[in-house]
Amino acid sequence: MTSREIRKEFLRFFREKGHEIVKSSPLIPRDDPSLLFTNAGMVQFKGVFLGQEERPYKRAASCQKCMRAGGKQSDLENVGHTARHHTFFEMLGNFSFGDYFKREAIGFAWELLTGWYGLPKERLWVSVFEEDDEAERLWREVTDIEPSRIVRLGAKDNFWQMGDTGPCGPCSEIIIDQGEAAGCGREDCRVGCDCDRYLELWNLVFMQYNREEDGTLHPLPDPSIDTGMGLERITAVLQGRLNNFDTDLFEPIIRAVSAISGVSYGSSAERDVSIRVIADHVRAATFLMSEGLVPSNEGRGYVLRRIIRRASRHARLLGLHEPSLFRLIGAVVDVMGEVYPEITDELERTEMLLRMEEERFTRTIEMGMGLLDELIAGVKKEGGRVIPGEEVFRLYDTYGFPLDLAKDIAMDEGMAVDEEGFRRQMELQRKRARAEIKPPELRLDPSITSLETEFVGYDSLKAAAVVKGVLREGRPVDGLAEGEEGELILDRTPFYGESGGQVGDTGVIQSDDARAVVLDTKRPLPSLFLHHVKVRRGRIEKGAEVLCEVDAERRRAVMRNHTATHLLHRALRVVLGEHVKQSGSLVGPERLRFDFTHFYALSEGERRRIEALVNEKILEDLPVRTDTMSLEEAMQTGAVALFDEKYGETVRVVTVGEFSRELCGGTHCRATGEIGLFVILSEGSVASGIRRIEALTGKEAFDYLRNETAELDAVRGLLKTERPVERIKRLLTEVKSLEREVQRLKTGSAADVISEALREARELDGIKVIKARQDGLNPKELRLLADNIRDRLGSGIIVASSVNDGQALIVCMVTKDLKERYNAGEIVKRLTALAGGRGGGRADMAQGGTREVEKLDSVIDKVYDIIKDLGDG
Repeated sequence: MTSREIRKEFLRFFREKGHEIVKSSPLIPRDDPSLLFTNAGMVQFKGVFLGQEERPYKRAASCQKCMRAGGKQSDLENVGHTARHHTFFEMLGNFSFGDYFKREAIGFAWELLTGWYGLPKERLWVSVFEEDDEAERLWREVTDIEPSRIVRLGAKDNFWQMGDTGPCGPCSEIIIDQGEAAGCGREDCRVGCDCDRYLELWNLVFMQYNREEDGTLHPLPDPSIDTGMGLERITAVLQGRLNNFDTDLFEPIIRAVSAISGVSYGSSAERDVSIRVIADHVRAATFLMSEGLVPSNEGRGYVLRRIIRRASRHARLLGLHEPSLFRLIGAVVDVMGEVYPEITDELERTEMLLRMEEERFTRTIEMGMGLLDELIAGVKKEGGRVIPGEEVFRLYDTYGFPLDLAKDIAMDEGMAVDEEGFRRQMELQRKRARAEIKPPELRLDPSITSLETEFVGYDSLKAAAVVKGVLREGRPVDGLAEGEEGELILDRTPFYGESGGQVGDTGVIQSDDARAVVLDTKRPLPSLFLHHVKVRRGRIEKGAEVLCEVDAERRRAVMRNHTATHLLHRALRVVLGEHVKQSGSLVGPERLRFDFTHFYALSEGERRRIEALVNEKILEDLPVRTDTMSLEEAMQTGAVALFDEKYGETVRVVTVGEFSRELCGGTHCRATGEIGLFVILSEGSVASGIRRIEALTGKEAFDYLRNETAELDAVRGLLKTERPVERIKRLLTEVKSLEREVQRLKTGSAADVISEALREARELDGIKVIKARQDGLNPKELRLLADNIRDRLGSGIIVASSVNDGQALIVCMVTKDLKERYNAGEIVKRLTALAGGRGGGRADMAQGGTREVEKLDSVIDKVYDIIKDLGDG
């Protein structure tokens, strides 16, 4: 069977068993900041398992995109060296939410593997938790597996838990015996051995307990099922391969690597590792970047950068020293684009982004090589033979310089790298990366998560409601007294809870004898709204009937900015191209911020066209319509969906005339004319391949333009002209002319300094050394002075100095014929150190300075001693 057929048959099997086939969620878990990446099929159902979310089905099956790179579950360093490890992989899984349990899960798995996939029963083994008598009994009752092939293992292998507390339970793994040839050869090799002979195919988790903080287990009222089977593994087994990389999931990509490198797969074990690394990492990078992630130096973007740079390092080992990985994305799309159309849609952008990152890595490799050479020279000079691991890690962390390349270069120099020190720094970096992926700030009391709030704020800014829950410092209380702050949960609310980039509403909640100001509104769960309030009068208690009123002016300002972001998004795609995708936004009452994928700064013309197009659509007063429909229907209408959002089965589609259509749960104007005016404040880069626009609308935009006009009027008044631009141009021309005159006067007087310096040149071992000082010169002018002396000197060493604005400046130049023996950077470093300053540079030219001006003359006199010392060395 092909991998495509295996995936398709799995989903068809469970559809026939009454399961809802659920589309894979993104690799970046937008609603779970505690995770770097989606690493299992159950992640998108986590809220259902925890009782925080309800779905319209009790049975589900999926083929989930997964990533294990970075964080605790990272397979990155093992990829390429083993037959099974991957960064990106697909997880086949079936799930039951309080519906069927062990009997059905076991029956389904056995029927699919032995009936539909045709695996030989005599090669299959099963492991169960050592205390799970029920599971062993059911395997005997439900299937025809040989009882001797059922093995009991301990909690390490056969007990699963989501965390230190919460849902957990025993699990059962289905294992296939791949034969002695795949094993370790030890006499005690059996199920549970770490070798590849007994390969775990499918893990069935029986989620039947809840673990308390004290470690005690209590039965769950509705036991559930969570299973996972790696597509890569089952494909290898069904295609008769012992290595996942030999399946049709990887073969086309590996052929493409061989084609561009000229290196045949199978020609050498060492090169095969590099080819496997590249094939795996290009898959991972393609999928991550298709979701809008860009390489960076923190969090998820840092993991992506490491993946790309590790692949680039292995490409160099295959002789590919120019950017080449981007040429392999097409092969990934050919294999997987039909199943995951998002990688096809993002092909052009992903290729461009990957090429840019490769080019950046090439530059950093070259820079890192120079710094490593300096590091090695320094260690050698001190008589050492081991390069400090901390310094090598600094090269790795700052420039992406690979450890193995540093080791190779060190070996060529007869030296070694302190790998233990490097690993210590790497572990600290991992801890920092994990710390950046912070868990949700709000930890909800279990009694609160079951409460639901009906949102009525699309149609009204006022509503009567009943207080269903009260929190103070995150804990349930009976009420809030005057002066206290806390959260109110209502049965219905007109207050919008912060989500989708739109800030939460503010306003007032009051009853006959109490009044509270709403400072913010959060929405931690899809149906739960938390109103952060401060009680100004009386006491608000649980069960109280209240009247809610949103700050209408503030809400309208937010609505203007939100509708404007939709116009801006579409205008960017019209002007710049369809590769533009939203990658973040902040919609507040004062301004809007919009992040989007694009590779270059906007030209002034592009910025004007975008701004003009948005204002054109505002003037057309286009109607803004919202429709509720299924996610599938919405996508068929051509609505733009954002990877930043997690969508339910039913979605809202916001349509602006015939100009824009997006999935959006935010609040909007009724027509674009209500926006009034749109002004772009700024445009710039926030990450590689990500640009940001900040803009104003409505009254804020008007006030901004009025202030700009007032400032321009003030400029006109100062310049006494109605044409200030022309007047400023003339003034700048005059200033440049005067600067040239000053320069001429300075360099004219410098002629005497040059002549005197040449006359007083001193010879040391046949080398002319010249000192020259002229105060009042800036660094550029001082370099020019030294240049002029060098041109007239021919061969020698020049040290020029100047005092300017309370700082002493020093420039040293060494003529080309002497720079192998004397280093200008070292001369300046020593001189400035004596003067309490700092400096350095190249072998032929360096500069530095100090604020201890009084030391300048005495220090400059030391130049002869320094040069003599360098010559003797």
